[in-house]
Amino acid sequence: MNKYSYSFEQVKIARHLIYWTLLIVPVSISIGSLVALFLWLLDFATTTRWQHLWLIFLLPLAGLLITFFYKRYGKNSEAGNNLIMDEIHKPGGGIPTRMTPLVLFSTIITHLFGGSAGREGTAVQMGGSIASLFSKWYRLKHREKRILLMCGMAAGFGAVFGTPIAGAIFAMEVLAIGRIKYDALIPCFIASILADITCVAFGIHHTQYSILFIRDSTQWTRFISFDLWLLLKIIVAGVAFGLAGFLFAETSHFIKNTSNKYIRYKWLIPVFGGIAVIAVSYMLGTFDYLGLGVTNPRAGVSIISAFKPNGATSYSWLWKLILTAITLGTGFKGGEVTPLFFIGATLGNVLASISGSPVDLFAGLGFIAVFAGATNTPLACTLMGVELFGSNNVIYFAVACFTAYYFSGHSGVYSSQRVAVSKFHLTYSKEHSIKDIKQKNQTIGSRNENK
Repeated sequence: MNKYSYSFEQVKIARHLIYWTLLIVPVSISIGSLVALFLWLLDFATTTRWQHLWLIFLLPLAGLLITFFYKRYGKNSEAGNNLIMDEIHKPGGGIPTRMTPLVLFSTIITHLFGGSAGREGTAVQMGGSIASLFSKWYRLKHREKRILLMCGMAAGFGAVFGTPIAGAIFAMEVLAIGRIKYDALIPCFIASILADITCVAFGIHHTQYSILFIRDSTQWTRFISFDLWLLLKIIVAGVAFGLAGFLFAETSHFIKNTSNKYIRYKWLIPVFGGIAVIAVSYMLGTFDYLGLGVTNPRAGVSIISAFKPNGATSYSWLWKLILTAITLGTGFKGGEVTPLFFIGATLGNVLASISGSPVDLFAGLGFIAVFAGATNTPLACTLMGVELFGSNNVIYFAVACFTAYYFSGHSGVYSSQRVAVSKFHLTYSKEHSIKDIKQKNQTIGSRNENK
């Protein structure tokens, strides 16, 4: 009897996977196509800005335009990724379809006029918005809608970076610190792969990164297959990467909260933000820290240059951190992840120079580890390292990402991310938001001070 029951269970599983595949295929193709359009427009905007640098003086006006469109047509789209995560955790007002054209338009405008931002946020928001639209057409219940929204996030992330495995894990891991629910594992994986295939089919070429460093296991015993001294350096670097992720998240939240608190007229916030970005760039005497920062046609600092000796200055990571925090904190649109790549790669370049370590290895470690710390997704980032750089240094990838994850604390770029398992307590009886954890820690700190 048990034998036949077990066989029947496998049939149910097969039917379940076929069901989800049929639901996901049109969603993934739609998202992959939109991401391809977005990346093409983004490349056009970036090229145009470098050819006509006077466009950056219009950044304050671009901020006004973005604010107008979101206030007039945005509904609750302003919440961005946090809206999608809240909707997955607990159904509320829904995700408006208008989020897709709004975030697409506003991100292109941000990059065209020199805002320091990324692209992941836009891809994930488009993915979540399109998935929500399909869930209405499919008339799904909350549990199934929740899975489809996660598939939308995975599809957007996997397609925009060309990392489908990391995209699938990211969509499940980012929702709650310390907990991954595997009910969406296969659906997210299918969605991410299909979206990536669709995006590439449109002729989109993702940036190729490489780490030439190869760990040599021949000089060690059969019990140790890696350089212990280098491993210790990576642990220390992981701490620095985690603190950088923490600093980025806290600075972004501080600028957003402070500007909303002290600037009475909200339409002035992006104006001040745009002026600040221009002023800081002129103070530094360079425009290297505007836009994505993946490549630099003027042979300045970029993510690509950070993989080479002397490819970054001592404070390149800090300037990018500040400018991106100002850009996103004052209402411009885009993503946090590519700037985090820039921050991590340039910080890794500096740490490699100080410690006498391989520059390309440390740049690659910073690339994924600062991202891991700021988003609390160490597993997804480790897999991203394998997808982008190969598997030879996977031990170092894991050490850097896991260390950064712990040392970023309970901070994070997504305020709607839940804390299921604390990083320094054993567990929580229920999930708490990052905001709740901060308030709780502040209350405890105040009590201790009073004592």
